[in-house]
Amino acid sequence: MEADGFVRRRRMTAETTGSDPGVAGASAGAEVRWLGGRLWGVSESIVGSLTPRIGGEAELQTVDFIRSAQDAETEDSEPDYEGLPQGASTGTHMLAGAVAGIMEHCLMFPIDCVKTRMQSLQPDPAARYRNVMDALRRIVATEGVWRPMRGLNATAVGAGPAHALYFASYEKLKKTLSDVIHPGANSHLANGAAGCVATLLHDAVMNPAEVVKQRMQMYNSPYRGVLDCVRAIWQKEGPAAFYRSYTTQLTMNVPFQALHFMTYEYLQELLNPHRQYNPSSHMLSGALAGAIAAAATTPLDVCKTLLNTQESLTLNSLSSGQGPSQGQGAHRHISGLAHAFRTVYRLGGLQGFFKGVQARVIYQMPSTAISWSVYEFFKYGLTKHQHNKRRTQHMEAEM
Repeated sequence: MEADGFVRRRRMTAETTGSDPGVAGASAGAEVRWLGGRLWGVSESIVGSLTPRIGGEAELQTVDFIRSAQDAETEDSEPDYEGLPQGASTGTHMLAGAVAGIMEHCLMFPIDCVKTRMQSLQPDPAARYRNVMDALRRIVATEGVWRPMRGLNATAVGAGPAHALYFASYEKLKKTLSDVIHPGANSHLANGAAGCVATLLHDAVMNPAEVVKQRMQMYNSPYRGVLDCVRAIWQKEGPAAFYRSYTTQLTMNVPFQALHFMTYEYLQELLNPHRQYNPSSHMLSGALAGAIAAAATTPLDVCKTLLNTQESLTLNSLSSGQGPSQGQGAHRHISGLAHAFRTVYRLGGLQGFFKGVQARVIYQMPSTAISWSVYEFFKYGLTKHQHNKRRTQHMEAEM
């Protein structure tokens, strides 16, 4: 696997095509405009999906809303919100999950850019930041207002299908495992196990997008755009480069998601015991669950970022530490979790494993709050739509 085109013994300067602030700003601006068009299309499809029956009559388990004198009062009440997992098709979960994932990643993308840079083991002197706000201010001031948004379209393309599989598989497995482990009640073990399996599917789709996104987020990134980045990685490092960090990402995300889901469901039992639609409880539970899981898994996230970005200054530093016979090509790239761990410890010590922890927690708290809030909102909206439609049909049948 050739990496000479990417790992060069030089400092990227403003003369490179990708590092020109004007070019980078124009590229990022085009990405944002492209994403706006895509989100508009998604919004139209969502509005359209609320009018027909989702999944078809055969896919929906019958939920009886029988009109009678005794239960006329029930008919006007809110629908069974947590009845959605039993009453809706997989497509409903996938639609809600896709919208939640895209909004989560896009709204918090500038903070994600800062997190990636702050996790750099050997940052350029111009890319050493004191904190998140200092980083954002300096990036915008020196590289342009659109620079923190570079790679946004790659993330949006990956986040939609990744989160669709993520939430749909989680909801399905959560109910199935809960019925086996603790019938008729919530099971923390089932929630954690369902989150782990959902992570396998999510990361398989999202990993290539993560690689492209993080390389475009780095300081002095040489790529003109997403397609240029994909083409360069494919030609110089081969297709395996898109999944070089997959095992590391799974090693990080499996405990992250298990802790995340278990904390969220536990907080929901405390804050929302009747499991009704309650936006404030969803936001608070999501934010706290994300913060706890993010802080606990930061060391693995640092290793994942190193594997994805293959920082040139880090590779050069490793190569310069080799003997004369090993210096050339000894570290063309960093591969594997063990290699990444050794590299982080060698260059940063124990503190190196927690580089960017502040940015990671600040990113994950609103990110998971947004994700759960949007997802639960669509669950509620789709449930209420089905409830009202069935009630209208029953009333028409009686007339």
